[in-house]
Order: sequence, then structure tokens, then C-alpha cells
Amino acid sequence: MAAMPTLLIVHHTPSPSMQAMLEAMLAGARDEAIEGVEVVVRPALAASAVDVLAADGYLLGTPVNIGYMSGALKHFFDQIYYPCLDATAGRPYALYVHGNSDTTGAIRGVETIATGLKWKRLREPLSIVGEVDATAREACWELGAMA
Repeated sequence: MAAMPTLLIVHHTPSPSMQAMLEAMLAGARDEAIEGVEVVVRPALAASAVDVLAADGYLLGTPVNIGYMSGALKHFFDQIYYPCLDATAGRPYALYVHGNSDTTGAIRGVETIATGLKWKRLREPLSIVGEVDATAREACWELGAMA
């Protein structure tokens, strides 16, 4: 029997906004209509190369800190980059970010590293600026369900 595909969600969730986004993502990813996918959730500072190598796809979440991805997500990439470089090439990923103003730098930073890893972007990054309202939570749910 083949192993169930695994979605690894790596997140840095230091704020109520990021928590609301993560909860909506998880609700989508774990929806009962979606069968046959194991969802593994790791904080960015705890996620390891072993987690990445064991997963079939990735959902990454970060706040925007001073115009860039969080230090925690950058640390995650620093830890897994070379151990996972060849073994994970071609795997799909998606990204969600939250910022109070501009999310461009954070998105560019993650996409640059993901390109170096040769990961394939599954869809446009989900960028939420300001309040995480019902529309934003719905978009997060959809991303979780789609990933």
C-alpha cells in the first residue's frame, strides 16, 4: 500500500493575525471532504530537514518583518537548504503572508529561496494586509484546502 501524500505546513505565528490565518489554513487542509492527505504542522523554528524530506508539498506562512520574511522562516530555510536541495526539487509549495503595509519584500525573499530549491509554486502567494477579516479567513481556508 502506497504511503499517504504529506503536506507540511511550516509557519511563524507570533501575532493574532497570523494565528487566525493559520487556523483557517488548517481548517481547509483538514476538511473532511479531503481524503488521503496527511497534514503535518511545524513552527518554523522547529521544522527540520527530516520534515521537509518526508513531505510531498509545502505550505509556508510568515508575517512581514521590516519588509522581509520573519527571521524564523529564514532560519528554517537556512537549516534545510543544502540537505534538501536535490531531494526536494520539483515539489510544490504555496505561501501565505501577513503584513501591516507592504508584503512584496517577504514574498520576493521566499520565492527567491524556493526557486533556488527548485520548488514549484502551486499558486500566487496569498498576501493579507491589515485586518484578517472574514474574506481573508475564507481565502486562507481555500489555500489550505487546495494545498
